[in-house]
Amino acid sequence: MHDIIIRPATLGDAGAIHGMILGIGAVLGQAEKIRGTSEDLERYGFGPDPAFEALIAEATGTPVGLCLYFRSFSTWRGRPGAYVQDLFVDPACRGTGLGRRLLAACAAAMAARGGAYIRLSVDAANEAAQGFYRRAGFRHAADDMIHQIDGEDFTRLAGEA
Repeated sequence: MHDIIIRPATLGDAGAIHGMILGIGAVLGQAEKIRGTSEDLERYGFGPDPAFEALIAEATGTPVGLCLYFRSFSTWRGRPGAYVQDLFVDPACRGTGLGRRLLAACAAAMAARGGAYIRLSVDAANEAAQGFYRRAGFRHAADDMIHQIDGEDFTRLAGEA
């Protein structure tokens, strides 16, 4: 594990990022639900106003891990933080501490900017991931319930502006 480096993603990593996101979908048995493309990642993740940041773990130049996150702000804490959207570790590297290293690198990047927290969601059926996050010090925020709007409902709401 010492020969693995963690670095910020660059535009040239979009294909590898997409591949790892497909890997997450495969683990969950939901790869067919993934609609995003490498081109979407290139368009929205890099340039003057990126929608996300990502950290890539590499072993001898081959991507083996991903932590994709975006900055957020807690008005109650009065501090910035990060929302981890995707965390992936290649199956060959699981159980080595790489997932924790990726989360630690994300935390360090945010702490350097005054950040004070990381939030994330875990698939309700993914008990292994839930256990991993608990062991890493995360706790379920029982007082929060995630809501979302998308598809036609989102388009309709946006049209009301």
